[in-house]
Amino acid sequence: MAKRGTKPIVAVVGRPNVGKSTLFNALAGENISIVKDTPGITRDRIYADVTWLDRTFTLIDTGGIEPDSRDVILSQMREQAQIAIDTADIILFMVDVRQGLVDSDAKVADMLRRSHKPVLLVVNKVDSPAKYMADVYEFYNLGIGDPIAISAVNRLGIGDLLEEVASYFPEESEGEEEDDRPRVAIVGKPNVGKSSLINRLLGEERLIVSDIAGTTRDAVDTEVTYNGKEYIFIDTAGLRRKNKVKEDLERFMILRTVSAVERSEVVVLVIDAVEGVTEQDAKIAGIAHDRGKAVIIAVNKWDAVEKDDRTIYRFTEKVRNTLSYMPYAELVFVSAKTGQRLNKLFETIDMVSENHAMRVATGVLNEILAEAVVLQQPPSDKGKILRLYYITQVSVKPPTFVIFVNDKELMHFSYTRYIENQIRDTFGFRGTPLRFILRERKEKK
Repeated sequence: MAKRGTKPIVAVVGRPNVGKSTLFNALAGENISIVKDTPGITRDRIYADVTWLDRTFTLIDTGGIEPDSRDVILSQMREQAQIAIDTADIILFMVDVRQGLVDSDAKVADMLRRSHKPVLLVVNKVDSPAKYMADVYEFYNLGIGDPIAISAVNRLGIGDLLEEVASYFPEESEGEEEDDRPRVAIVGKPNVGKSSLINRLLGEERLIVSDIAGTTRDAVDTEVTYNGKEYIFIDTAGLRRKNKVKEDLERFMILRTVSAVERSEVVVLVIDAVEGVTEQDAKIAGIAHDRGKAVIIAVNKWDAVEKDDRTIYRFTEKVRNTLSYMPYAELVFVSAKTGQRLNKLFETIDMVSENHAMRVATGVLNEILAEAVVLQQPPSDKGKILRLYYITQVSVKPPTFVIFVNDKELMHFSYTRYIENQIRDTFGFRGTPLRFILRERKEKK
């Protein structure tokens, strides 16, 4: 089950044309791009954050199915179900009241039932309960519990469905003893050396290893003790899919990454020094950035690179350009093979983890703000000048600040970034993104 403080993950599984994307769009509203304003990220509609009442969860789409022949549909549905079982906390199994109960539904239902994950049976296209209710009851035969009747197109029954989904979310107050060990996700493309990096971290004599039960098959949470301090590593390296279709593999990789990132505070993005930084790396980094996690870029296989006195400088510049939206990310050059600079990796995890949870006193923030405004005149438009009244930090992980202004429209992105840089100049905040929320306050006459 999702840990408190992380967003639960809900996956949708079902045959072609039962209305998965209609439901996805109805729940996600128009917020269906992978990342809103992170450059270098394709807008694949693979996942979206959905807020209902006051809870947010991540909705994932396990992939389309080519309506080829019955056998192909069944094998693709099994693949989908497996992805859902591997990555999700709650599974929505969607069927179509008009097509009725189909053989492949029953086979996939068996698989989902054995997963011991919460599965909700969603019967779609029930536009008129009076007309279709008898047909809805037929789905009791799947043995997954009470069918929930909805019409995704007409948005009927969606509230009841969400209420049912929310009943599986962990209680906000659960688990009084807060686990304060840094949770670190090791992410990256296949074959960049994630497994060997983890094995190397575990292979040190000073490390004590134990697998935590109850985690999914591929994402093994491992407790690691280094220099007397405990860490939890969330590994996505178990991704060994013999998948012929490159798109499926990429989609699966993104979903695995989303679920690992969701459960972590610090994300270590492993990139291959020999291959250099790629668009796929930017995609994965964007997931961590979008979710406000502390980020370390670990350049692996550094021992295999021909070097001169400017190699590090050139490589750093290339990474910074490709990942220009996250200048705060820390860069570490390591080698899983030789163990080079792995101690530096732990030091960096400690540092970014502290920065991610750092609080700054309101008085100091307002001094920085006042000085920033004097140094650089706030923007104005048609004679109206932006006034910044007050700033305060409202939360951590990532550090989030509210700035009270007279007119949000006047606060350009570049001026927000200027304020961010002033705060960073004073406090560092290395490795963590900062979030800014603008609130308007009417000017006092």
